[in-house]
Amino acid sequence: MSRRQRIRMTDAEVTSLLAQERTVICATLGPRGWPHLMPLWYVLRAAPAEPGGGSDMPPAAERSPTLWAWTYAASQKVRNLERDPRATLLVESGESYEQLRGVALECDVAIHRDPGTVAALGREIFRRYAAPRGRPPVAELHADVAAMVQRQAAKRVGLEFIERRRATWDHAKLGGAY
Repeated sequence: MSRRQRIRMTDAEVTSLLAQERTVICATLGPRGWPHLMPLWYVLRAAPAEPGGGSDMPPAAERSPTLWAWTYAASQKVRNLERDPRATLLVESGESYEQLRGVALECDVAIHRDPGTVAALGREIFRRYAAPRGRPPVAELHADVAAMVQRQAAKRVGLEFIERRRATWDHAKLGGAY
């Protein structure tokens, strides 16, 4: 078995990593052709029944959850995605070589502008981040936070990242070897 195959993560391991970590780095193509990298908070949602990716995509039950984020509608990343609706995402963890693990996702991106959809996504994101790391999302947001999310939704969009390709690594699987 090749080194590449040994460190590859399973779908369950990818889902676990995405659920544990709290920041995704989103790379879009800037107007001058350079990568534009920005951190985003995110949530995971069940894979849609119809991925829109053609017949080579596995059934929804076999796909990892879809990553969603929200951001300001006037942000550079949204302008980049309006021009070229593709992004590469990176979620990683670990401090030393033998701890490094991560997933890079090449995605098509759907921009959602419906205020109700965006507000619901914002509430979902804030419920996740109101909970301590590793805990389930809080059931309900404090009224002040819910009102702030509602106000923010008017200025924001939802980003649905539709995975097309992935690369994963978990150096712990090497057992300390380099």
